Amino acid sequence: METRQEFFMEQALALAREAAAAGEVPVGCVVVRNGEIVGRGRNRREEKQATASHAEMEAIAQANKTLGTWRLDDCELYVTLEPCPMCAGAILNARIKRVWYGARDTACGACGGVTNLFLENFPNRPALVGGVLAEPCRAVLAEFFAGLRRSRED
Repeated sequence: METRQEFFMEQALALAREAAAAGEVPVGCVVVRNGEIVGRGRNRREEKQATASHAEMEAIAQANKTLGTWRLDDCELYVTLEPCPMCAGAILNARIKRVWYGARDTACGACGGVTNLFLENFPNRPALVGGVLAEPCRAVLAEFFAGLRRSRED
């Protein structure tokens, strides 16, 4: 039986697959409040040619708009890849109460992969849970990058 966390991570994975289909690094994210998705995002850096168009930033912006506030202190965030420093900073500033992520990011992760900003002495630090559907989250990334390598070889 699928857990609540797995359900929301599956929603984020669907967005990651959309990103891959669009030629973007496949990361997807949803922001949840009281069991309802209030923000969705996927990587759109190539599409928008904008550094800040990460999945988390897109989902947080949509949640802000949906809820009419920048304060997301009653929200949880589900993302397929451990947040980078920019996204971790946005999560801290949005006051999100809990972050669930799938795959660890040992190159740029700011929630334990390289460093953990959520352990620093910031106010409103979120709870952190990693490894939710980690294997499918890793697989979508591995498949995308393998495809890139194959296309470069052709």
